[in-house]
Amino acid sequence: MNTDNKKSDRVNVAANLAKMARNQPYTRAVVCPSGRDKNGNTAYTHLTFRQLERETDCLAHGLHAAGIRRGTRTILMVKPSLEFFALTFALFKMGAVPVVVDPGMGIKRMLNCLRETRASALIGIPPAQILRTLYPGFFKTVKIAVTVGRKLFWNGLTFQEIRHTPWKPFPMAETERNETAAILFTTGSTGPAKGVLYTHGIFDAQVRSIRSQFNIRPGEVDLPTFPLFALFDPALGMTAIIPDMDPTKPANVNPHNIIEAVLNHGVTNMFASPALLNRVGRYGLENNIKLPSLKRVISAGAPALPEILERFSAMLNEKAQIYPGYGATEAMPVAAIGSTEVLSKTRQLTEKGFGICVGPVIDGITARIINISDGPIPEWSQDLMVPEGEIGEIAVQGDLVTREYFERPQDTRLGKIMDGNTFWHRMGDLGWFDSEGRLWFCGRKSHRVITGKDTLFTIPCEAIFNNHPEVFRSALVGLGAPRNQKPVICIELEKRNPWKNKKKLVAELLALAKGNIMTAGIDTFLFHKSFPVDIRHNSKIFREELVRYAKKKLN
Repeated sequence: MNTDNKKSDRVNVAANLAKMARNQPYTRAVVCPSGRDKNGNTAYTHLTFRQLERETDCLAHGLHAAGIRRGTRTILMVKPSLEFFALTFALFKMGAVPVVVDPGMGIKRMLNCLRETRASALIGIPPAQILRTLYPGFFKTVKIAVTVGRKLFWNGLTFQEIRHTPWKPFPMAETERNETAAILFTTGSTGPAKGVLYTHGIFDAQVRSIRSQFNIRPGEVDLPTFPLFALFDPALGMTAIIPDMDPTKPANVNPHNIIEAVLNHGVTNMFASPALLNRVGRYGLENNIKLPSLKRVISAGAPALPEILERFSAMLNEKAQIYPGYGATEAMPVAAIGSTEVLSKTRQLTEKGFGICVGPVIDGITARIINISDGPIPEWSQDLMVPEGEIGEIAVQGDLVTREYFERPQDTRLGKIMDGNTFWHRMGDLGWFDSEGRLWFCGRKSHRVITGKDTLFTIPCEAIFNNHPEVFRSALVGLGAPRNQKPVICIELEKRNPWKNKKKLVAELLALAKGNIMTAGIDTFLFHKSFPVDIRHNSKIFREELVRYAKKKLN
């Protein structure tokens, strides 16, 4: 390989921050709430791009002195904060590998994930260090510990001790495009939590894709209500406003805090789950609130129902849109569509059971619909693809698609299809393409219900019952032996209008079922006060738990 090729294969995601520090040094990079004044107004602290870049240098020197090196797997358990941004980009700059696990998955599952990575270092807030002390068997490989906050009875260094001053530049690691940059765990809401290997090249491709797809420009102001998405902001040149909320519970967010942040800082971009949009949108509609500075809202984590888009859109100016993005931890983003098109064109088809339109695939991504199967597919073949317009499994290919799971070869075999020197990722989702090249999402492959003669897909079937004005959302589950299941619809009612006549409601739901060929065989309905949902976005319905609920109710 010649020198030019070698040079082109070197990429470090931290270089994006360094570039922004040169181009807009005095623009705020990260803004964090720091309490309230005597009048109840939120006070803020911040770092400019120049300050953030210098912080990464100070921390990189200290982390290196503590023993962290290029390739060192480092558990990072720090809340969204100035320190979170500085530490993450310091690790990227060094070529170390941050390991990020969602704490909302529960202590036992989280500990198993952390043990699986065999990390050598842990940087975390006091509760993380307490876990390390109480459960040493899960942290046997951890030799370096850094506490962000007050250190008590455990060993290790503190954040201030590893922050070397005075400032001097830290030489950025010349990492390769295919070199591991981070291990990010899936939530495990649709299967076991798995560590996804991210390379510097994948992060770089994501930055370029997000910038291009949503026309994001340096100098914009973002309100990222999901911490991992916030990490793209410094690379994109956007100011990140850390919201005053518990990021593990977006469905319970205080709408006032979100609206206050948007209005205080002139936020132009916002990333949020459908659950958060639903809560804030309802509040905004009731209080006639407008958010004129917002140019766009990017939503992900689960399908955003049209009524949620409609409510939140009422707060935006005429040119602003909500973009329900489609993707996964393993491949993000894959497709996107604007709320204007959803509400004016695709909504009617969604309500008739066609699925949820997630739009055309983004530039740089290739997507295909293949035959539905539950086993591994070793090699790609054109014979895998279904006829145009049919529902099948979504498979994607592109620079931002991750190649493997960390030390889970069986999951990698199930999730990837080799195609010569490249590969396809199986999304585990079902969908189809329409004649305009738009992708429609029809639910998870593992959630389909096979009755013996028919296969029912969750999103199309549920749409029929979601049309009822008293239904907030519904969930299709299957009971009984595989491939001979009994379909059951679980119903969560609108909480603001409690239904008193259940018999009448069931009769009306049954009439809806009989009125559509897809749902004609469904005659069992169960009511659930509040559906269990995923831990990360509080939006995906945890159907496995509803299966257990239905079995208990019907036995």
